Amino acid sequence: MEITDEQLMSWVKAGQLDYLNELFSRYSKRIYNYFLKSTLERADSDDLTQELFIRVMKYRNSYKEGHSVQFWIFQIARNMIKDHFRKMKIHKDQFNPVEVMPEAEDVGDEALFEREKRLHLAMKELPDDKRELLVLSKFQGMKYEQIAKLRDTTVSNIKVQVHRTIKELKEVYFQLEEI
Repeated sequence: MEITDEQLMSWVKAGQLDYLNELFSRYSKRIYNYFLKSTLERADSDDLTQELFIRVMKYRNSYKEGHSVQFWIFQIARNMIKDHFRKMKIHKDQFNPVEVMPEAEDVGDEALFEREKRLHLAMKELPDDKRELLVLSKFQGMKYEQIAKLRDTTVSNIKVQVHRTIKELKEVYFQLEEI
């Protein structure tokens, strides 16, 4: 029988910090990808991922028993992204899509590489809150109910926002295709 995230977190909360390693192995890749798709910077994503797990350890007593560990961790991550953007006063024109894109020879298909590059450029053009919405729903696979809870809104509102954001992303993507 597999140990649940909630059980691991209750042990971490009780001071058995060795179990934080298991939570790290379960969540670090997803958290890193969330930060990477939000910040579009590898170094920042590495730093934020490490900082997140430091915060999990530091604020472990704020976790409420029986609640979703995934939700709690992504709440922390979301707050960290907001703080990061506030601190950095991000300049979107500094983004270099090649930094987060694999080399063309690694992909094996130049056309695929170009489409991926264009997608990252289009994502860069979206406002931070819309980019976050796509990252959570499409890249992290979060359910609309979870996102609605995170954003303190309704599921139907999230569905509308996702639909509009995808439409906006498509428009930007195809504009970039024409260039």
